[in-house]
Amino acid sequence: MSEPDADEPTDGTGSPGARRLADWNEARLRELAAEHGTPLYVTDLDRVAQNCARFRAAFPDASLRYAVKANAGRAVLETVREAGFGAECASAGEVGRALEAGFGGDDVDYTAVNPPARDLDAVVDWWRDGADLTVTVGAADTLDRLRERGYDGRLCVRVNPGVGAGHHEKVRTGAAAKFGVPAERVDEVVADARADFEFVGLHAHAGSGIHDEADLAAHREFLASVAELAAEVGDLEYVNVGGGVGVPYRETESPLDLDAVATAVREELSALDAAVALEPGRYLVADAAVLVTRVNTVKPSAGEVVAGVDAGMTDLLRPAMYDAFHAIRLLDPGADEREERPVTVAGPICESGDTFCEGRPLPAPERGDLLALGNAGAYGYEMASTYNSRPRPADVSPEGDVLRRRESLADLTVLER
Repeated sequence: MSEPDADEPTDGTGSPGARRLADWNEARLRELAAEHGTPLYVTDLDRVAQNCARFRAAFPDASLRYAVKANAGRAVLETVREAGFGAECASAGEVGRALEAGFGGDDVDYTAVNPPARDLDAVVDWWRDGADLTVTVGAADTLDRLRERGYDGRLCVRVNPGVGAGHHEKVRTGAAAKFGVPAERVDEVVADARADFEFVGLHAHAGSGIHDEADLAAHREFLASVAELAAEVGDLEYVNVGGGVGVPYRETESPLDLDAVATAVREELSALDAAVALEPGRYLVADAAVLVTRVNTVKPSAGEVVAGVDAGMTDLLRPAMYDAFHAIRLLDPGADEREERPVTVAGPICESGDTFCEGRPLPAPERGDLLALGNAGAYGYEMASTYNSRPRPADVSPEGDVLRRRESLADLTVLER
């Protein structure tokens, strides 16, 4: 594992640490909010590059493909590409974004779940135009759908090993019937694939947000199951064991022991005569961005204060969808001198679930204050929506470059006019 950069925070043990909210320049965040308005994503591409380098150092011999669904912004994709990663895409839209960002077709994997017809049409068209991408299928009938479209290129079969891991039941994919070919049917589907396609490998994914020792134990079990299936199939170019490597969302959590993950992968897959591929997403981008929001309402309530902010679940869905924790920091220079109160940070959406935290100890907020929410770089902007007819926020770099412009009210009805 590589040594930490001189300006990179560490956890006190010499290993690179997670980037915490306190590591961001609060004065600069205030300046960006004043210039670009709120809600506002701030994405540090240098941090993305650092995370890519750290992951590459832990897995020097693996084929690494970035899970585009974590953050599909053009600037992020270009940064990851420049770091030598390929692109793992869950939709035709992500394939298109990857190709436009400069990824070569042979560096793109299309790994769809129940792919819509229009997606298959688009991907096969790109293939016909010379993009030598790899298509991963998770159901036998997808082979027939590809044959109907004349596709006979590189193909990988996604398997369901019956073992999952991750931070929430909604993202533990390894044992969910929706994902992959059941273990007992793998031989049959692979034989069918070998007949008409350039069959190259097996794919499996345990889940998302693997971080603590229990997750690592489950992941090791998952790896062992995948290795067993791969050994039975044989004659593989590679075995792709997905991503799911997590980050510490709580300030008190220690950074993931990436070396422990790398050791587990090597030990469980060492006997295979095939290359190993991984698809990191969250690990590369989560701590590279924050969401800045402004307090517009302060309402005392029984035993707490409700701070109404201009960001909501339309800007950052994870707390409402997964009950996910994101650190929150008051950006006022005198925040540390304020009395700490139980604070509920609530958005403007007409839903009771539109809260970022409930009763969390924070410095007493005042109207006009700025708050920053940490670890917003993964599945933040990507899951943003225009529900309640709310334009999506802008995304800028710490230097002030606009990575994605703020949507306007007029943008919301472009498709209707």
